[in-house]
Amino acid sequence: MKSKKVKDSSITIMDQMTRQDANLAGNVHGGVIMKHIDNTGGLVAVRHAQKNVVTASIDKIDFYNPVYIGDLLRLQASINYTGKTSMEIGVRVEAENVMTGEIRHTASAYLTYVALDEHGKPTDIPQIILETEEEKCRNKDAKMRREIRLKEKQHKEKDCNE
Repeated sequence: MKSKKVKDSSITIMDQMTRQDANLAGNVHGGVIMKHIDNTGGLVAVRHAQKNVVTASIDKIDFYNPVYIGDLLRLQASINYTGKTSMEIGVRVEAENVMTGEIRHTASAYLTYVALDEHGKPTDIPQIILETEEEKCRNKDAKMRREIRLKEKQHKEKDCNE
């Protein structure tokens, strides 16, 4: 299986937020943003694996600034790490006030996806080629997050079996 460059599956998606995305205060619901994050991360995962994928986990979503009706939501996503069948995708969300040009970092998230074969079973994926220092740094950080996830999983399994 041929390895792939990070930039080959990276994407940016933009969508204007409307009233149906917001609560009564005019802020976009966090759940709407979360759905956009998962959809965007999933697209990167499918582009990389060129197979169906499922969301295995969302490590963390940090919200920094609100998104308002009329804002342009910009989601930038790229692959940070590949395992045998799974991959970590990082998604950065920004909101742009199209009238003023102000851009706010709204949220960041790390998601793990697993590639599936035609029978719905995990299947091998291409490894990534790290070209830039930023990609190498993201990969190093993703490996640390993976170790933490695995330790937490082992800890939970141990607690449940006692």
